[in-house]
Amino acid sequence: MSANNDGKGRMPEVTFSTFILSLASSTLVQLGEVPDPATSKTAAVDPLMARHSIDILDMLREKTKGNLTDQESQMLESMLYELRMKYVMKCGNA
Repeated sequence: MSANNDGKGRMPEVTFSTFILSLASSTLVQLGEVPDPATSKTAAVDPLMARHSIDILDMLREKTKGNLTDQESQMLESMLYELRMKYVMKCGNA
């Protein structure tokens, strides 16, 4: 089954990488780093949701250990590092 976007085109194939990218993008919105795609406006920083999203990515990293390709594993590790650094810079220990 292929998903479409209300007839406006095809959605990207659902893979582990696109799923992780989607979660990371949401985290960047929650950190006020990028505009929300739905509104094109940069939202206020939401430390609680950003931390929750980072925790979800970390849980996925733990649960998928040994089951990812090297590329997927490196991508996830890199994203987690970058998101954690951005979180600390924006939110401190919130």
